[in-house]
Amino acid sequence: MHELVEFAVEKAQELGASYAEARFEEKNGTEIVMKNGNPEGLGIIADRGIGVRVLVNGGMGFASTNVLTKESISEAVKKAVKLAKAAAKLRKKPVQFSEEDFHQVFYEVKMKKDFRDISAEEKMEYLKLIEETVKDSGVNTPMRFLRYGDFMWHKIFMNNEGALVESLIPRVSVTYNLVVFEEGQMEQAPFVQRAFSGGLELIEKDKPWEWALKDVKALQRLIKEGQKPPEGKVDVVISPEVAGIAVHESVGHPYELDRIMGREAAQAGESFVKPDMLGERIGSEVVTVIEDPTIPNSWGFYLYDDEGVKARPRYLIREGIINEFLMNREYAAYLGMKSNAAARALNYNREPIVRMANTYLAPGDYSFEELIEDVKLGVYMVSFNEWNIDDRRFQQRYIGREAYLIENGEIKHPVRRPILEITTKGLWSSVDAVGKEVEFYPGTCGKGEPGQGVPVWMGGAHARLRDVVLRR
Repeated sequence: MHELVEFAVEKAQELGASYAEARFEEKNGTEIVMKNGNPEGLGIIADRGIGVRVLVNGGMGFASTNVLTKESISEAVKKAVKLAKAAAKLRKKPVQFSEEDFHQVFYEVKMKKDFRDISAEEKMEYLKLIEETVKDSGVNTPMRFLRYGDFMWHKIFMNNEGALVESLIPRVSVTYNLVVFEEGQMEQAPFVQRAFSGGLELIEKDKPWEWALKDVKALQRLIKEGQKPPEGKVDVVISPEVAGIAVHESVGHPYELDRIMGREAAQAGESFVKPDMLGERIGSEVVTVIEDPTIPNSWGFYLYDDEGVKARPRYLIREGIINEFLMNREYAAYLGMKSNAAARALNYNREPIVRMANTYLAPGDYSFEELIEDVKLGVYMVSFNEWNIDDRRFQQRYIGREAYLIENGEIKHPVRRPILEITTKGLWSSVDAVGKEVEFYPGTCGKGEPGQGVPVWMGGAHARLRDVVLRR
């Protein structure tokens, strides 16, 4: 494949491209689905191809092919060049890429238990263990949807500026959707996922069957003991799961520089953030939000992005101050900056665009007990069933799934569907204390047209919000 990737780059230069890159990608894996204890299907993932992106006369073009011959790749290159020339005629300002230092590297994530050596029957045992654990719990769960997935992601990236990056990243996940029905009431844990970059040893260490048991027990208790939440101004302690969705939606997305510059306006929306807001206060001094693709075994893991730029932690908010945006080479050049390696593509047939990887609320100095002990009246929101946020990522609401009343420093009975409606600045400005321990939760982040759903982690530490309005 190295030869074909190099051929694509050289062909593009022959046709007049001032910049050329080619990216080979291959995915191979399996998917197993079980519903109510019955195997529903076995899927095989097998996909590979090459994507080519070029700059010609200030216009950018992208094309791809899954026919891996020089003839087909040559046609894809010609198409990309043609598109770039057409785009150049429509642009008022030429596309430029930031200057970067490139490397020639190979990296991989090692597996202690390689899923490629394990049969589908053995992989199904993970789902059976969840099924048996939930059924043996004594909780009535009339609907149990379980999914196992794995794939090896092989990439080779090359450009005409000296980059050559090859990677092998295995990804493995277990997902469940569980419905609890008791006393004529229904609650559910919708599509909870446990996911990692690595081998099956990570699933076995994580024990998703124990997560599933915890969820159904909590839902059962909510049905039996749940009461109305307090309403009005109270304190709210959010878990790493809730903090994770909040940083992803209200910090990660609006800090994507392509969104800030308007590219996403007709697709995924706009941003309340503007380029001149760097250095502006958006939260309290205890709030730091980090975006880090390099976390070992994370669902959103990579060491080099899909433009060949070396990855690093990105501090989007540092001690309450807007510190940096997520950037690829194109949008970094608009601000006269360097890329911070936020360019990602779902597959060979998608262009790399500005994306998140692993976004989290950085830990603070408080134990969980210290966060709770001086709350006179409030709610501890452990998980969420629903979230909504406007197109500018400023007005938002989070509806709790598992949540508890806090009264005089003690966690009491479950409360039903507390609703936190708040602005982004209001949310992060209300945080007065952050916990010591960090947890992560996987997700699939959607963006782009055609759509690109990429693996990400969301999470962080517990956080305490003072005097925020809670609805029910």
